[in-house]
Amino acid sequence: RVARLHAAMAPKKEDPKKSAKSSGGGKAKKKKWSKGKVKEKLSNLVLFDKITYDKMLADVPKLKLITPSIISEKLKCNGSLARKAVKELLSQKLIRPILTHKSQCVYTRASHQ
Repeated sequence: RVARLHAAMAPKKEDPKKSAKSSGGGKAKKKKWSKGKVKEKLSNLVLFDKITYDKMLADVPKLKLITPSIISEKLKCNGSLARKAVKELLSQKLIRPILTHKSQCVYTRASHQ
């Protein structure tokens, strides 16, 4: 009986689609993600040293347009320190506000009248 069952079952035929894929020149490689462009880390000051503080008092009031962003770039200090510098210059009346907004404030040099 067992012998007849094996003889009755036909041998498995391989699917032509499957065999073409497996024997074809190699699997297509997965697309690799690019590493992306890495922005250079800035090493800005978090506290003013004497030289930078004096430079701030001398150079910044001469600028026509003064914002915390510009101070941060020119003096290589971080944003919060630049905001403190603006407050310091305002208290000394070296600059005057043009536009005050929640996120960005614009100032100019104080014209001595």
